[in-house]
Amino acid sequence: MNHAGHIGPNAVIRLAEALDALESRAVTVRLFNAAELGRYLIAPPAAMLPEEEVTRLHRQLRGQLGAVRATSVSWVAGQRTADYLLDNRIPKPVQRLLKLLPQRLAAFILLKSIGSHAWTFAGSGRFSWAMTQPIRLRFENCALCREDHAAAPCCQYYAATFERLFRALIDADAKVTETRCIAKGDDACCFEIT
Repeated sequence: MNHAGHIGPNAVIRLAEALDALESRAVTVRLFNAAELGRYLIAPPAAMLPEEEVTRLHRQLRGQLGAVRATSVSWVAGQRTADYLLDNRIPKPVQRLLKLLPQRLAAFILLKSIGSHAWTFAGSGRFSWAMTQPIRLRFENCALCREDHAAAPCCQYYAATFERLFRALIDADAKVTETRCIAKGDDACCFEIT
């Protein structure tokens, strides 16, 4: 199957979990129905999703909850996604090895792996990274905020996912900050890891 224009189901499943935990099931149902994705609350998706569905859901989240509440929900959803990856996708021996390596080398290996799996979370967007100081990540045509307008960066879902992975595997004090965002009118969504 060609996965271009598709995003993995974590972007929906973990958002539902975060909404249930921080808001209420009624809010979760309302948002999913507004995004025409209520069916995923009955039967969570098990395969890649059209990115338009993910875009629609995240836009509804920001539109209905406002920036502050949406930020919190997105952050928790991103953390839960990272936890899922640590529990199910990144083999335990690899996790142990990354923790033993010098941080810079471990970060390079982790980012190389993230980059090679970008097809699972970037959809038709383009993900790239640079081992600068600080480390920089870049999303062009980011599906989470495309066609949206915001006063501040709004891709906390990705920031939280990356931060949790880096804290668990590279440095417990790692911090990920979104410095630019398409929703603010920037040409790409950019993150720095310090």
